[in-house]
Amino acid sequence: MSKSKPAVLLKAADGPVASPQTRILDVARALFCRDGIHATGIDRILAEAGASKMTLYARYGSKDALLRAVLTEEGDDWRRRFFARLDQAGPEPISQLRATIPALGDWFSGGKFYGCAFMNAVSEHRKDEVWLREMAAAHHRAILARFTDLGTAAGFAEPATLARQLLLLIDGAIAALMVSGDASVLDIARRNLEAIVNAALRTEAI
Repeated sequence: MSKSKPAVLLKAADGPVASPQTRILDVARALFCRDGIHATGIDRILAEAGASKMTLYARYGSKDALLRAVLTEEGDDWRRRFFARLDQAGPEPISQLRATIPALGDWFSGGKFYGCAFMNAVSEHRKDEVWLREMAAAHHRAILARFTDLGTAAGFAEPATLARQLLLLIDGAIAALMVSGDASVLDIARRNLEAIVNAALRTEAI
C-alpha cells in the first residue's frame, strides 16, 4: 500500500522550517479536516510534523486540547476568508448578503473543501461534549453577528431573523455539498437566498 501524501509542507521553498509546535498544529489541522479526527492518531501527526510527543504534550497536553487549538485556528481563518469575500462584493449590504453563496462556491471549488470543521467535530464526538458544542455555537454567533449587521445596515425590519435564515441555509448547503459533491447545490442555495432577501425587501417596503 502506498503512503498517503503528507498533509502539509514543513518548509517553504525559500523559508525556514516552522517551530515544532507550529508544525504539530498545521499538520493536525490538515489531517483532522481532511481525514477526520478519530481516523488521525497522534503518532501520525507527530511523524508528519517531525516532532516529539514531549513537544506535543508540553504545548497542548492532550489530543482534545490540540483539537481545541485546531478549531480555534480553523474557525478564525474560515471567518476571515468568508467575510473578506463578502467585502469584495462592495459596500452595499445587500450585495454582501448576496455574495454568501458565491463565497461558498469559491470554497467548494478551491480544492480543500472538507465540510464545516465544527459540524464534523461535533458529529465525531459524544453529544455531551459541551466544550465542542460551545465552540461550534461561538462560530455560529460570529457569523450571525455579521449577517445581522448587514441586515440592519440594509434597513430590514427583522435583521436577526434574516441572519438565522441565512445561517441555516449555508449550514444546509455545506452539509449537502459534503455529502453529494454536487455543485448544483449552490444554484439551489442561491435561489433560496434570493427568496429570503427579496422577502425581507418586501417587508421593508410595507
